[in-house]
Amino acid sequence: MGMRSKISLPFMVLLVFFFSCKKETNISMLESWKREILATEKAFSELSEKEGVAKAFETYCANDVVMMRNNKLVKGKDGLKAYFSHQTSSSNFKLSWKPDFVDVSSSGDLGYTYGKYQLTYKDSTGAQVQNTGIFHTVWKRQPDQSWKFVWD
Repeated sequence: MGMRSKISLPFMVLLVFFFSCKKETNISMLESWKREILATEKAFSELSEKEGVAKAFETYCANDVVMMRNNKLVKGKDGLKAYFSHQTSSSNFKLSWKPDFVDVSSSGDLGYTYGKYQLTYKDSTGAQVQNTGIFHTVWKRQPDQSWKFVWD
């Protein structure tokens, strides 16, 4: 074995070790970011139940949020506030949800969740109505490291 081979083998072993450690670190970071998103999603849903849908959505949306409502796009935080100001009193509506799945980009700046939601309200006759469905939310890390949703 030549001198070059003797130097290359330890170097290659070191490289393999370095990259395998980096992969484990990346996996643990991804899991940490997923937990952050899930905790944010949980706090978002809890605020919706306690203080109303409008308050929760205004609190957890990014300034550049886009929502699809009634087959139309609601754009920006001001648009979101205007949308909710034209809705029936949110005290009549109870919205809760729980994600079934979360994923995050390898860079940790975007993530998404989806799962089931439950909307309960009283109709014009006073009868309680319950709707269920599937939600999908896209989350973006903010400069202060918090997560805000950019798509709902």
